[in-house]
Amino acid sequence: MRLYTCTGAPSPRRVTAFVAEKGMAIETVEVDLRSGEHLSDEFQARSPECTVPVLDLDGGECLWNTVAIRQYLEEIQPEPALLGRDAAERARITQWVSWLEHNGFLAAAEAFRNAAAGMKDHALPGRRPVPQIEALAERGRLRFGFFLEDLDRRLADSAHVAGPEFSVADLDAFIVLEFGLRVTKLSIEPWEQLSAWHQRMAERPSLRD
Repeated sequence: MRLYTCTGAPSPRRVTAFVAEKGMAIETVEVDLRSGEHLSDEFQARSPECTVPVLDLDGGECLWNTVAIRQYLEEIQPEPALLGRDAAERARITQWVSWLEHNGFLAAAEAFRNAAAGMKDHALPGRRPVPQIEALAERGRLRFGFFLEDLDRRLADSAHVAGPEFSVADLDAFIVLEFGLRVTKLSIEPWEQLSAWHQRMAERPSLRD
């Protein structure tokens, strides 16, 4: 297997942290997003959306969706279980991963892609030109603020994002949180539960940059 990634980018980090938690050794290839390497014909043949990460399987197939990549890796190496151990737990973790994606990651991405100079004409993933909309950047920042409030409330009721045990939802929440705080310039200081959880998660080797 070979993993195409970009150090520091949030979506690839969701996979590399997962791989680290599993203790797996996978060959990695850095993709230079700044130079537009991911927009080339060659890379689009691997990833229709021209995004990283991409996992090349030994049989020649490519997986280009973060959730799909992690599902595959969990199947071939079940321990430690990060996606759940039974039907109810797997469903609950999937539910929270989806919530984090829609309410946290996409809000931060909306703020970032519609404001960053390097994203001009690339407000959405892919090779088609999509103009930035300033109002969407503002809305993304507002939505991410709501996300912080809601995640703090969740962590007041639960030791981990998806329940009592550590899971992939905690990895995603930490990575989305770090990305979102960086691009929106918001702070978690007002959120006591969220701040305490973030401090605990930062001690995990898989989440140390």
